Amino acid sequence: MSAASRSPLATALGWFSLGLGTPQLATPERMNELIGVDDSPRSRLLQRTAGVREVTAAAGILGRGRTAGWLWARVAGDVMDLALLGSALRDRRNDQRRVSAAAANVLAVTALDLTAAVRASGRRSGRRNLKGASMRTRAAITVKQPADTVYAYWHDFTKLPTFMTHLESVEVTGNGRSHWTASAPAGQTVEWDAEVIDDKPAERIAWRSLDGASVPNSGVVRFTAAPGGRGTEVRVETEYELPGGKLGKAVAKLLGEDPQQQIDDDLRRFKQVLETGEVVRSEGSPEGTKAQRQVKQRPAQPLS
Repeated sequence: MSAASRSPLATALGWFSLGLGTPQLATPERMNELIGVDDSPRSRLLQRTAGVREVTAAAGILGRGRTAGWLWARVAGDVMDLALLGSALRDRRNDQRRVSAAAANVLAVTALDLTAAVRASGRRSGRRNLKGASMRTRAAITVKQPADTVYAYWHDFTKLPTFMTHLESVEVTGNGRSHWTASAPAGQTVEWDAEVIDDKPAERIAWRSLDGASVPNSGVVRFTAAPGGRGTEVRVETEYELPGGKLGKAVAKLLGEDPQQQIDDDLRRFKQVLETGEVVRSEGSPEGTKAQRQVKQRPAQPLS
């Protein structure tokens, strides 16, 4: 990939790799102090090893080779760094505040690396949909409302963002089709069009994304009477095609963007909306269980 066709984000990450790797190689003791870890011979060796990885990635990204591959290598390196920082957080000899800050920074960079890698892979494949790892999810919950009420709320797709926090909006375009906008890592958004392929009132709704979706997906939600007149059982099955193969799937989980976790959380909020009229959020983590949010948590404070 030439410099002209390489994205500005990829170029910036290449220079970032060089800027990070150089001090890791030259002054590992200073880097250990900066991130708050014990300056042991092992820690210095890990810093130098990471420095070699960063400088090599910089050469690959800024060169004329396969930029996408080098960006995915950066994502893999980020995962290793986060694992090491997680281990450092459990060691009381380390400065927990600095290690936590370093982990938060690596999470942010991981999101950027993942975004750049997906984009570069799209360019390399002629902007076709990536054939990534297929991920299926299954979740169920019981809602204390009759099936027709539960079905009617879900069927109004414009209401889905009230309990699906990753969704920004759903616009019904007619003839069973709709346009979806959702949040993605690094402050990005993804959009796609979908169509309803099966719709039986108070029983089920099935859908699939149309050609050209950045994250191809499909699914079905079923509504059945719960035993003992306890309301309605809602069962959801979805399938996503995650860019980046197994690595993209692993990083999605690491960033709190795991589709299984999302649908479990979505159904809990759906139950709250149907039974109480609102979503109950904790003060410490109002956005849910995303890893980025968990790093920044603080002790709960009394209500004023």
